[in-house]
Amino acid sequence: MKKLFSVLLALCLSMALLTGCGGGGDTSSGDKTMVIGDTTFNAENWEETIDPHTTYNGWPCIRYGVGETLVHYTDTMELEPWLAESWENDGALVWTIKLRDGIKFSSGRAMDAEAVKQCFDHLLANHDRAPSDTKITDIKADGQVLTITTSEPNPALMNYLGDPYGCIIDVDASDFDKGIVIGTGPYVAVDMVTDDHLTLEPNKDYWDGTPKLDSLTIRTLSNGDTLAAALEAGDIDAAYGMAYEAYPKFENDNYQFSAIQTSRAFFGSMNMTSPIIQDPAVRKAIAMGIDKEGFVTTLLDGHGVVGNGAFPDGFSNFGGENVRAEKYDPEGAKKVLEEAGWTDSDGDGIREKDGTKLVIRWLTYPSRQELPLLAESVQASLKNIGIEVDINNTANRREFLADMSSWDIYASALVTAPSGDPQYFFTTSCLPGMDYNFGAYENAEVNDMIEQLSTEFDPEKRAQLAIDLQQAILDDNAFVFCSFLEMNMISKSNVKNWTAHACDYYEVTADLDIE
Repeated sequence: MKKLFSVLLALCLSMALLTGCGGGGDTSSGDKTMVIGDTTFNAENWEETIDPHTTYNGWPCIRYGVGETLVHYTDTMELEPWLAESWENDGALVWTIKLRDGIKFSSGRAMDAEAVKQCFDHLLANHDRAPSDTKITDIKADGQVLTITTSEPNPALMNYLGDPYGCIIDVDASDFDKGIVIGTGPYVAVDMVTDDHLTLEPNKDYWDGTPKLDSLTIRTLSNGDTLAAALEAGDIDAAYGMAYEAYPKFENDNYQFSAIQTSRAFFGSMNMTSPIIQDPAVRKAIAMGIDKEGFVTTLLDGHGVVGNGAFPDGFSNFGGENVRAEKYDPEGAKKVLEEAGWTDSDGDGIREKDGTKLVIRWLTYPSRQELPLLAESVQASLKNIGIEVDINNTANRREFLADMSSWDIYASALVTAPSGDPQYFFTTSCLPGMDYNFGAYENAEVNDMIEQLSTEFDPEKRAQLAIDLQQAILDDNAFVFCSFLEMNMISKSNVKNWTAHACDYYEVTADLDIE
């Protein structure tokens, strides 16, 4: 009865949210309109606007067809030209980039080197990660040629410029106060309300084909049940971020799935300031006590792959199959804890040491539908080895992350190689003081290897450094990589060319259509 009530409530909520905002696709008037529901386009995920020069707002900018970058990623995560026609490096600090001719922003302004320079200058002045990622110290513009100089050799520069924050925008025409920018993509943002919707219209000046839709709306529906109910009711035409348990409802001829393996990892970051987590035996036992295979096969119904290292097995030449993570071994985990003095002396099933119960405070959030399921799985499997897991599944995770005394393990979802290069994960998540190093992890050897990686041009040496770095953080049990996302985007059968990509970008293209 509780489940039935939840479904009915979600259905009512979805109808209320969508009333007056257009329903699903409508072609009866001759205009083609489409509505996409998305659980992740919200402030909770640092996606408040589509301004790529602020936090992670570049993701919706590029996903929804407003912005494009100099380079594009194939589904094998290799670089190919996009707004840039070609590029070359002098073997050291200087990059020469030739831009495509004939491209205009949706404002009508020509996309020349001066406009791109202005965009990058604004990016470097405002973005929190771009300066340290790109190491750009000077940019010169000459016609369609951009010359970039870095402070030190940066072999991953073009990979970083393919990051969503690298979307090329018309700085003069963009409204940064409202978070609406002008790009070169197939669609133009005309209205946006954070945590509610984004309204798009076709870019009449688009350089790479004619957009098929007359209007497109992205609806923020952060509750998974609401998203499923809205798609079932026909209030939206497509859904991103659907809970796995809802998939069977759409496995029929009225709907279609687009699926692909990605490098989005579901993993736990250990809080290295927590007294309990500072015990290496506890970290090791946790890594041994999590049933990753059970999580993927049972709770995700096989829609994912078990994690080993920071990257999926088979990913480029530095995938997780090249490293050794702790294997699921509950009996071995019990032995590790016993030897470290963690025993269940009072017989309540939870171990203690020196009067302290072995309770792990697990912080996570609901907008990634897999994360609450992971928390439940971990809670069950760690209880078997005598560890109690106290779950805090909250949309208000930022407040708790800021208070390091309030949690022990933070479980999140991160695309570890969004640019196809290993450097991103280590610089953002393993260096002291960086954005995604939530657990304050620090290892001098790891820091040195990251520094080597950041200046190493040789692909084989970069791959080996990436393998060595993974092994080092796994040996510390500072992170537990549980699984990688098999991304599924679900749409009505009359939606055309809405395709999942390995990088998790490029959802909305000029070819997106509805019949």
